[in-house]
Amino acid sequence: MTKKRVVVTGLATLNPLGKDLESSWENLVAGKSGIGPITRFDASEFSSKIAGEVKDFDPVEYMPVKEARRMDRFVQFAVATGQMVVEHSGLVINDENAGRVAVLLGVGLGGLDTIEVFHTKLMEAGPNKVSPFMIPMLISNMAPGQVSIFTGAKGPNVVFTSACASGTHAIGHAYTEIVMGRCDAAITGGVESTITPMGVSGFTSLKALCSNRNDTPEIASRPFDGERSGFVIGEGSGFLMLESLEHAQARGANIYAEVVGFGSTGDAYHITAPREDADGMARCMKAAIDEAGIAPSDVDVINAHGTSTNLNDKAETLAMKKVFGDHAYKLRISANKSQTGHLLGAAGGMEGVFSCMTLHKGIVPGTANYTSPDPDCDLNYMGSGTEEYQAKYVLSNNFGFGGTNASILFKRFAD
Repeated sequence: MTKKRVVVTGLATLNPLGKDLESSWENLVAGKSGIGPITRFDASEFSSKIAGEVKDFDPVEYMPVKEARRMDRFVQFAVATGQMVVEHSGLVINDENAGRVAVLLGVGLGGLDTIEVFHTKLMEAGPNKVSPFMIPMLISNMAPGQVSIFTGAKGPNVVFTSACASGTHAIGHAYTEIVMGRCDAAITGGVESTITPMGVSGFTSLKALCSNRNDTPEIASRPFDGERSGFVIGEGSGFLMLESLEHAQARGANIYAEVVGFGSTGDAYHITAPREDADGMARCMKAAIDEAGIAPSDVDVINAHGTSTNLNDKAETLAMKKVFGDHAYKLRISANKSQTGHLLGAAGGMEGVFSCMTLHKGIVPGTANYTSPDPDCDLNYMGSGTEEYQAKYVLSNNFGFGGTNASILFKRFAD
């Protein structure tokens, strides 16, 4: 069979930097921070009191009030972003093509907020006070399910849950579905909203969150920096519209990038820590590069997982050195989490959007707060800020608990 080329024809995101693609990108390249004090609940007794929250989001702008009340916040994000990405792509979904449009999304944890609300009601008022909508509100596959309902897409409808790699796994599998000819287009990416008492306390107990910069939240997320002390929890979404090249060209679509490789591996090592030798991360990156049929030296930008945790940043740096050799020192490495915090299952979606914008705009965002070099993290992390640069390839990495790894390779589109 002839392998189909897959292109990106639409982009949309809700994240701590903005409620749409334009404002998010503008704030990213300007080096602004979306991290601040937690407002979603009273965090005064928590050791980590900061987060990357989506600000001023009103779900009623995208759906009826009645429907919004029956959705967890992550599903509201999904419905809003799904409509935005369809609009941005210009794809009209109708009875003729709906069965060939997939919705494949990544969600890490699902409706934690809904679980907490109804568990409290159960304990305080008994089982008769638990809503019949509780289960449909919290299950992770309701993100692609509701996007399908609101957009009319009737193709494959699946959620991918692989911790912080969820969004990138979703994009990779959407790409694969189109390559195999199972669908012509796919709404894909990641979505998450777990800035809740349980979410924050759980990650705090793991000693994963930054808790020593509550008074200076804008400099708390410090990927690869020698003074990093944990990640900052974030929320949001990032969706891409993928299409086969022939389908996109037939309708005269705008093309923002091409997807040319996908890698997915497992560490078989530990429930939370990456392998110290970075083997799984390295094999994952190399798999995406090999699938594209290029040399590692052809890659010029990495959108790193860059969580601002000691073990992850050290391992990802080692993995890049293993894959790229001396070329690793020539790479431009950007870590978006320095400005947004860690969006967990949505990270790969948002970072996939920003990777495509990097190629489309000819601008590589910098890594904020990289000011204290770490001998174990000695590559070019763009600490000096945004740079105008016409990249040809951007490799986007995401790695998750359980040793799950995903890398997606984007290319600047050329006929």
